[in-house]
Amino acid sequence: MQPNQMSLVDHLGEIRKRLIWILLAMAVAMIAGFIVAKPILRYFKSVEPASGIEWNAFTPWDGLRVYMQAAFLLSFVVTGPLTLYHLWAFAKPGLDVPEQKAALRYIPYSAALFAIGLSFSYFIVFPLTFKFTSSFNESLELKDVYGITQYFSFMFNILLPISLLFEMPLIIMFLTRLRLLNPALLKKTRRYAYMAQLLISTLITPPDVISVLIVAIPLIVLYEISVVLSGYVHSKQAKND
Repeated sequence: MQPNQMSLVDHLGEIRKRLIWILLAMAVAMIAGFIVAKPILRYFKSVEPASGIEWNAFTPWDGLRVYMQAAFLLSFVVTGPLTLYHLWAFAKPGLDVPEQKAALRYIPYSAALFAIGLSFSYFIVFPLTFKFTSSFNESLELKDVYGITQYFSFMFNILLPISLLFEMPLIIMFLTRLRLLNPALLKKTRRYAYMAQLLISTLITPPDVISVLIVAIPLIVLYEISVVLSGYVHSKQAKND
């Protein structure tokens, strides 16, 4: 075995060490989440669209369940960049120096794209979706009675998928760097990608054209940006080869 190679036991030990660091960070962030969860929930209650409605608890566990979910999601978001760093540190020995630097640069960009996706979904998509569903209920002469669990489940089902979809450019760049994708393949499958994005937009928004387009158009733009970035990575690989 060469000096720079690691045995299976060494790999398992490295994974164990990285997981311990990630779990410790999540535990600390979870404790911080317990402290700030209540003010954050009160903030959500005080702003649109929740400011005009009354939250209800339909089971004795609803308040505690939402409180725990808020604390966990906060810890997940806070420790996300740290988790990516440890993944990079684990893969670092198998990468050459340029690849190490390129992979490390992905971490802040990933956090920034997630924040942009979260802001877009919360400030634009979620209010429009909530307004549409409330208007539809009103047209059927239904009285809106919201449980706190149902409200946040509805919100998270919109926010999280869109926030993760905003990571598409980095994922495609990474897969291109691994030579699993290339710009020619992305262009060839463009129509299928558009169809998939329209389908995803339809699933996470109300079934009206405006809401679907509000989500689908940014996703299509992100795909086209991904094609350009993939071409950039692919051209650098071809030059190096």
